[in-house]
Amino acid sequence: MTRLTTVPPGERRPAGGRDPYLRLNRLLDTGSLRRVHPEDDLSAVAVRGRVAGAEVIAFCAGGEIGMGECLRIAHATDLAAAEDRPVIGVWHPGGTRLDDGVEALDGAGRVFAAMVRASGKVPQISVVLGPAAHGAAYGPALTDLVIVAPDGRGPLIDPTGFGAEPQARHTGVVHMVAGSRDEALDEARRLIALLTRPGRFDPAPPAGLPPDAAPDPRALLRALLDGGELTEMQRHRAPGVVIGLGRLAGGTIGVVAGDPRREGGTLDGVGAEKVARFVRMCDSLGIPLVVVFDAPGELPSAREEWDGVMLRGAKLLYAFAEAVVPRVTLITGRSADAMCVALNSRSLGATKVFAWPDADVAAMGDARYGVVDEVVTPGRTREKIAAALTAGVRRRGRHGNIPL
Repeated sequence: MTRLTTVPPGERRPAGGRDPYLRLNRLLDTGSLRRVHPEDDLSAVAVRGRVAGAEVIAFCAGGEIGMGECLRIAHATDLAAAEDRPVIGVWHPGGTRLDDGVEALDGAGRVFAAMVRASGKVPQISVVLGPAAHGAAYGPALTDLVIVAPDGRGPLIDPTGFGAEPQARHTGVVHMVAGSRDEALDEARRLIALLTRPGRFDPAPPAGLPPDAAPDPRALLRALLDGGELTEMQRHRAPGVVIGLGRLAGGTIGVVAGDPRREGGTLDGVGAEKVARFVRMCDSLGIPLVVVFDAPGELPSAREEWDGVMLRGAKLLYAFAEAVVPRVTLITGRSADAMCVALNSRSLGATKVFAWPDADVAAMGDARYGVVDEVVTPGRTREKIAAALTAGVRRRGRHGNIPL
């Protein structure tokens, strides 16, 4: 959806297709843009505005980045943290301003420090619309969520660049690949709506789940979520596990689901790391979690051992054990080996653990261990999960969201 907007009265437009105000006006609600600094010739601008009615701070880097631009981006990030507002960075830079030399590098360091200060305090979203190098590459990588348009790519010397989909598939930096620049900005708006309007869980029993959706994690999650709307992240990376945001019974939740159709549902090291980062993000931003899985255990192989499956699995254990947000687990099939513990078990502090009647859970019938709180039918699953989240204490973790 295109919104017709204008730059502030009397504002000069930077030359070329990287006009920051055009980008920011496209991102923000119509007529809500308010500049936070005097008019000048810097290629980065910072503004206040609204997204889906929520107040945000946004900045856009639309040309060469030097010390002045870096200080502006750092100030915008600090301002967002001080005012407890999300910050959205739109990156379409033209590279580092070489005339600034070492000063530009110092400025980039100040940007990084500001992003770390804000980490875990307010949502930070990056929208990369073009090639990103140096500070424009590391800056987005420090934020919570990175959306990349088709022209976005990493800082390789090769003029073809490291495209959006390879970045999403191999590096783990990218969370969402958009089909166009406008779509990338719309994805940012959708995420802000979920993150800034968490809603309240409605205690009224919602409709149940179809049991035949269990083999397909996305179908199951869409059946679980309000309106069937799942905003998935990192779809191309570790496809054996699905992560994303949505609403359940009116409240925003983060969801994690294993895919039993891939490698028999086993979880590899990359998948464990993907889930761990997502869990820590949700915990730091106060987003409750629902974990759905059918997994026999970790993926056993010499390569996984050499690739650090133990360390990556430990990150997953740490993330769940540290999390204080309400978090519910639903076991739809198998649960054995370390996965019985690692994926939000009672021993790691899960709010509730439910299992479907046909689930195969080690020691499920032995109440001494409390592995499962209750066996529920698919028809009552949404009701039970919603009730558990409603009863849970709404808290948020006091930690940053370090890139894992």
